[in-house]
Amino acid sequence: MKSIDQIFENNQKWIAEKLAIDENYFENLATGQSPEFLYIGCSDSRVTAEDLMGVKPGEVFIHRNIANLVNNVDLSVMSVINYAVRHLKVKHVVVCGHYNCGGVKAAMQPVDMGILNPWLRNIRDVYRIHKDELNTIELEEDRYNRLVELNVQEQCINLIKTAAVQEAHKERGLIVHGWVFDIHTGKLIDLKIDFPKILSSIMEIYKLY
Repeated sequence: MKSIDQIFENNQKWIAEKLAIDENYFENLATGQSPEFLYIGCSDSRVTAEDLMGVKPGEVFIHRNIANLVNNVDLSVMSVINYAVRHLKVKHVVVCGHYNCGGVKAAMQPVDMGILNPWLRNIRDVYRIHKDELNTIELEEDRYNRLVELNVQEQCINLIKTAAVQEAHKERGLIVHGWVFDIHTGKLIDLKIDFPKILSSIMEIYKLY
């Protein structure tokens, strides 16, 4: 574990490295941002969006929480979505989960998690919706990984239920993506979710725009 002093030393080295390449780096960075992506990912310390996507500062607007949830009563994620979609005009919104997710695993356990219970219930609801499929998977690890994928799918659907995303999709072709990061291999996996098929069955209820 690095000490606090080491962190600040690393910061000075990072500054020097950036200025050695471009003496105007920080001046340019301070002029503003125009990211094309909104990335909603997990808070897990092993899963950093910039690294796994290979992007630079200013290219991705990022929100992270436990198990990458898009919860309509969470003002933090809802504010991020509205700001990114309506003000930054991002072109893509990504929900990215990851295998070996502690939040998803905790939601699979019949254990009282205290203050985490309301948050984990959102994942348990995903399990309830897809229990017929999940209960046919014999190996616990495979069932766990499939729930990670289904959780990403349901959070993407939650995104599409919002007025901001519906408006941006209709007016300028905003695209929602569901990805999983395989922490064992480093690979990003596009789940290629069939949103038109899913949405055809829910938009009668959730269409706002």
